[in-house]
Amino acid sequence: MRFRQGTVLLVAVLGLARSVGAAEPVTIEYWHINSPTFGGPAAKELVQLFEAKHPNIKVVEKFQPGVYTGLMQQLQVSLAAKRPPAVAQIGYNLTAYAAGQFPHVLLDKYRKSDHAFFKGIPDNIMALGVLGGTLHGIPFGVSTPVMYYNADLFKAAGLNADQPPQTWDELQRQGAIIRQKTGKLAVYLQQPNDEWIDQTLIWGNGGRPLSEDGKRIGWDAPEAMEAMQMWQDMVNKSKIAANLTWEEGLQAFLSGHVAMCLTTIGRQEHMRRNATGFQVRAVPVPRFGSKPLATATGGNVLMIFASDPAQERAAWEWIKFLLSPEGATIWTKGTGYLPPRAELANDPRYLKPFFDEAPLMKAALQTFPYAKPWVSFPGPRGLEITKILIKARDEVLEGKRPAELILKEAAQQANALLPK
Repeated sequence: MRFRQGTVLLVAVLGLARSVGAAEPVTIEYWHINSPTFGGPAAKELVQLFEAKHPNIKVVEKFQPGVYTGLMQQLQVSLAAKRPPAVAQIGYNLTAYAAGQFPHVLLDKYRKSDHAFFKGIPDNIMALGVLGGTLHGIPFGVSTPVMYYNADLFKAAGLNADQPPQTWDELQRQGAIIRQKTGKLAVYLQQPNDEWIDQTLIWGNGGRPLSEDGKRIGWDAPEAMEAMQMWQDMVNKSKIAANLTWEEGLQAFLSGHVAMCLTTIGRQEHMRRNATGFQVRAVPVPRFGSKPLATATGGNVLMIFASDPAQERAAWEWIKFLLSPEGATIWTKGTGYLPPRAELANDPRYLKPFFDEAPLMKAALQTFPYAKPWVSFPGPRGLEITKILIKARDEVLEGKRPAELILKEAAQQANALLPK
């Protein structure tokens, strides 16, 4: 009898030990827009390092095509099916929509319980994730558009490669010379599935993508229509600009068929590594005449959609690692995004060597003080508004009708969807 009791006790102890030792780690999904050519390798490296430090947490990173709008559409589907990711990148232009429409974790409680994490993140950066006084997301990607250029094509056209255009008028004059002398296109402005560059042009010409009170779309204002008409004319009249998808446009630039490329500093690593037969340079985006430089701030916040408490805790640990000095260093090196903690750029243990040796990043640093918000359209139909404006942009670039007519129609449709 004693033998049987001891055997039962031993089996119970071994079973308990086996169950403890074999406990499954908490698994969370992380959704992002980082393709193999835009931060994807850095995302995978971050997952590996995090899991090594946190063996009780497994992160499944999932690339979502279609940039932020594409991710948002998939997020809607996953939430409807009650299978959302624990953490997702949400573009600044869609933060208000996501915060107002989707169940998510409000993060002010972590401000109270985790003071150390928030130290060093400037208030103006943290404000990118605040709506109505509540923290909905942690700013992660922070970028500005810059203008990359091919100095060899400038030289081939007889232009001074050390003096690239600083205004859109200069760009059009020099672009016509490049087209005539080399047969190459002068410029490509990025055209992903969002309206980031559209907003940059509108801000740059002195307009506003959305009125200050949030009641009216600014796409039909004179400044906006003038800027978009300029883009249309460069594509269809002077024929110095390329009308291509984002990936096609990048490839055209990197293969030497386009002289200038206006896109995110987040592509700087890909640009530097993949330019064929020439050294890529970068400068701030052109200004509109004597108007001050202004660009829309690109990037994303990290929002938590986990409803399970264990997954939420794991998601918060993941976010803290991503924004830690070690995580931010890997992220900035792999993407070119500016770090939310600005002091890392001057810290020799982390990003100072990178910034010292990355001349392309200087253009982003020069632009950063002039960055404007990437406006997020409010209300339950905010995503529809974005689609309307993207469709209008695409029609503008087709060149079949004047930009003014297209944008007035789009603004009328979009205004009807804004909250009253």
